[in-house]
Amino acid sequence: MQIKSRLFVKFVVASGILIGATTVFAQSTADEIAKYRQMIADGNPSELYEDAGAELWKKPAGPKNATLEKCNLGLGPGVIKGASAQLPRYFADTNKVQDLESRLITCMSTLQGISAQEIIGAPFQKDLKKDMDALVAYVVTASKDQKIKVSTKHPKEKEAYELGKRAFYFQGGPMDFSCATCHGSDGKRIRLQDLPNLTSQAGAAAGWGSWPAYRVSSGQFWTMGLRLNDCYRQQRFPFPIYGSDLLTAVSMYMAVNANGGTMQTPGLKR
Repeated sequence: MQIKSRLFVKFVVASGILIGATTVFAQSTADEIAKYRQMIADGNPSELYEDAGAELWKKPAGPKNATLEKCNLGLGPGVIKGASAQLPRYFADTNKVQDLESRLITCMSTLQGISAQEIIGAPFQKDLKKDMDALVAYVVTASKDQKIKVSTKHPKEKEAYELGKRAFYFQGGPMDFSCATCHGSDGKRIRLQDLPNLTSQAGAAAGWGSWPAYRVSSGQFWTMGLRLNDCYRQQRFPFPIYGSDLLTAVSMYMAVNANGGTMQTPGLKR
């Protein structure tokens, strides 16, 4: 019995050392990732997407051979500065709450005559969604360092927030996961990377405020639509429809929680 007790004590001590070492290693890795981001922040490759988006914004396209310069993102036709810091929001012309990507779909279809279904059905980062990546980068860059200020005054905005909250906490699929599984409390990590708590103001500001972003690991710019699509993939859920009310609602939940934070888009991610 004494031998077993000694072995148990050694096991507990060794486990404590291992956990402590793992925690230190994880923190050290997180610190190094932060340093790496800071080092290359001045040369964020998202700038290439932004430049392409600026050209697309002013280039006549679609069956109507029109530009997007009259696209109203909520602050008036053609105004992009500060627009994404106040999205999602209610739009009277569609009688819907829309996020940036769903609103751009509306502008491309109404102003340029491009089929909304063609945009929705295109593969991510190819064809019309490649154009969407560039347009999103162009628009969000114009809100960099702006305060996040998303309204819930309109009944449909309140409704979208509540729907987004329900979707955020909804558990299902073979893993019985929800968005909250990874992003519902402090101190969680995946692959040694900190996961922001999107239910808190600070966590939501850090998470929502830094997407869309350029992902160094994939060498590509990711919109929020793609980011959420990949989250649902990791939960083993069916992929949500691009530009759907569901994705807008989840975005609304994060954005409202982030109110008062600062937009740091486009972000730079692992």
